[in-house]
Amino acid sequence: MYDSFVMLAQKKGVTAYKVAKETGLSQQVFTNWKSGRSQPSQSTLRKIAEYFGVSVDYLVTGREPQPAGFDNLFPVRTKRLPLLGEIACGEPIYADEQHGEFVSTDEGLEADFCLRAKGDSMVGARIHDGDVVFVRKQDAVENGEIAAVVIEDEATLKRVYYYPDDAKLVLSPENPRYAPLVYVGEELDRIRILGRAVAFQSRIR
Repeated sequence: MYDSFVMLAQKKGVTAYKVAKETGLSQQVFTNWKSGRSQPSQSTLRKIAEYFGVSVDYLVTGREPQPAGFDNLFPVRTKRLPLLGEIACGEPIYADEQHGEFVSTDEGLEADFCLRAKGDSMVGARIHDGDVVFVRKQDAVENGEIAAVVIEDEATLKRVYYYPDDAKLVLSPENPRYAPLVYVGEELDRIRILGRAVAFQSRIR
């Protein structure tokens, strides 16, 4: 605690004697404090803190107190990803790009862009209408992964199942109210995977 006082005194360019004189405190207070024989009272600490223009907490610890529960958190580093329109969680909708819109997320998230979900076909995966879904660009995904898929000029968000031996692609919803979308043979030429959904940002409901 005395170290914080010394740091403040050096920064202000004053001695303990001068602080004692200008605050009306006894020089013995600082002598005992330095030697460790006794600690200043709360009222004395308040006078010294006011003299230096800091809080008592700063005088005692050398740092300002953090909000409860946040003492050990590291600073969060963020990045901005482009928000490319909406993507249907139900029937496919047109995937137009809305340039200029961005969403901030954790810097460590491996995603290239994000889309706003529309509809309720993916509620079983906890993706609801209005949620922001973060997507990593890739043209193929593993069976069972959730992907952003373009069907001609329309886009949808579904679990993907591909059966090469049957030349069949199944886009499966996460809501029993909706039937899977099934494409076979030449129909596959109309379909392009934009990328794999890696995370989503949900609103409080």
